[in-house]
Amino acid sequence: MKLLKTIIALSLGLFVSFASAEKLQTKQLPEVPGKVIYIGNSFFYYNNSMHGHIREMVLEGMKGQKYNGVSVTISGSGLDWHDVASYFRPDGIGRYSFTAKNEIIFNLPAGKVFDVAVMMDCSQCPIHDQLKITFAEYAKKHVDTVRKNKAEPVFFMSWAYQDKPEMTQQLADAYTKMGNTHKAMVIPAGLAFAESIAQRPDINLYAADKRHPSLAGTYLAGLVTYGALFKVSPVGLKYSAGLPADVAAHLQKVAQQTLSSYMGR
Repeated sequence: MKLLKTIIALSLGLFVSFASAEKLQTKQLPEVPGKVIYIGNSFFYYNNSMHGHIREMVLEGMKGQKYNGVSVTISGSGLDWHDVASYFRPDGIGRYSFTAKNEIIFNLPAGKVFDVAVMMDCSQCPIHDQLKITFAEYAKKHVDTVRKNKAEPVFFMSWAYQDKPEMTQQLADAYTKMGNTHKAMVIPAGLAFAESIAQRPDINLYAADKRHPSLAGTYLAGLVTYGALFKVSPVGLKYSAGLPADVAAHLQKVAQQTLSSYMGR
């Protein structure tokens, strides 16, 4: 395939680029989602779960937008651990929820159970010599299941380990290829991590294990996801997840730069 080099951002007069053997996936969702399921592992649920932060962003930035996010995660899991078909049972995931007053309310699905399914494989699976075949197999299986249930499949591009930055391009290639293969949106969270580190290495995006996200990492991943799913810029959000104002502003800027470069916005 033709080698493409895409500019991610301009930082301190230096260009940080992402070279990919894959044509960038610029697919957009046909409509803004009201019900989203996040299918993955502990990368999603760290720091009180990424979907909770996205909810706060939607409440502020998309006033009046109906939104229900559900996170279904298994620690250490890959896509092959998940029974995605079971997640679309009308009497299953999301059948009831809790209000701010700790009251249980029952959600009777009207129409589709979910509008969008955001899916992430294990942190190494898409690029692991033995597991990348499994990634391809279950990506197709789950895409078919999601579309059978009249929802849009979305792939979440995860980030490199802190001490293995070479994973960034490998994961970007793998997820971009899968998005192209299945004509599905790809959320470029991993590229946003790399760009933030290039611009502000003083902001730590990782937990002590150098794999999982710190609060700043979860916030950045949430910003990219919010911007991608809802077709808006996260720049200017007041919600900061408790991070210092300058850190939140930087992460918002990086999220939008990455979306603009990767998705052509």
